[in-house]
Amino acid sequence: MRVIRWGILGASKFAREHMGPAIHAARGARVEALATSSPDKAAAFEALFPGIRVHPSYDAMLADPQIDAIYIPLPNTLHVEWSLKAMKAGKAVLCEKPMTMEATEFDSLIAARDAAGVLAAEAYMVVQHPQWLRTRELIADGAIGPLHQVHGAFSYNNRADVKNIRNLAEMGGGAIRDIGVYPIGTTRFATGEEPEEISAQITYENGVDVLSRTQARFPSFHFSMLLSTRLAPYQEMTFHGESGLLRLAYPFNANVHGEARLDLIRPDGSILTERWPGLNQYVVQVEAFGESLRDGVPYPCPLEFSVGTQVMIDRMFAADPG
Repeated sequence: MRVIRWGILGASKFAREHMGPAIHAARGARVEALATSSPDKAAAFEALFPGIRVHPSYDAMLADPQIDAIYIPLPNTLHVEWSLKAMKAGKAVLCEKPMTMEATEFDSLIAARDAAGVLAAEAYMVVQHPQWLRTRELIADGAIGPLHQVHGAFSYNNRADVKNIRNLAEMGGGAIRDIGVYPIGTTRFATGEEPEEISAQITYENGVDVLSRTQARFPSFHFSMLLSTRLAPYQEMTFHGESGLLRLAYPFNANVHGEARLDLIRPDGSILTERWPGLNQYVVQVEAFGESLRDGVPYPCPLEFSVGTQVMIDRMFAADPG
């Protein structure tokens, strides 16, 4: 098996704690290089990945001929710029979400991907987790009957972390871009539908959205969503049909903050539970990316899917009456 040689563009905490180790653990993948100008941040990665090459600049990383794929965990406002540069350098790209600040920016990314003939995708790992594949299958098979209501909630509280990029408007921070992608994208993935009408009420602090309530009408069901970076940590998704309900208790940070579990609640009150203990969805993501890069297997989350989630985010911001 050809080993995909990865470079990480920026020494983020998430890359150090999650994606770097996931690349290291994935079959057919290896962390080869890191781009950072910070000796302290580089040292933390060198301790995790002995022998890793450290480039002092992002451009130096892209010029490295021994790198096949670039993982980009930079602030949101830098995603498009460095994804385009990486593709122009002939590198495959896996970029953190949201990959763009506006949906129209996907046009340039798709054009660059096609022109360079490389694989490029948003790091949207959840749709590759079997709990979401199973959710989509159960809905399609009619396990809960006709779907009427979908509700998603995702929150955490980072009020005290004032320097966090998620609290900085100039870095593209805010709850909607950081965590709204999850209820939105998984609903689109599980149902195969796109919203027809959207309303939203958004609360801002220092130019960053910290609380939002959204309602949307899809062709065959209604959708509601609560997001916040000022509430106690919580996440859940429910799909409510005429003859049953699907509930995912840890739908987004599976096996990080809680066990991946899917409950099918039947009309008689009985519950069929499926669990996926220990599965690392970041590893699954890296392996799927590698299979696509090596063997041409269609990637489960192409840019064409990701643009739909960003369209809904753009419409939420536009719908807020405030």
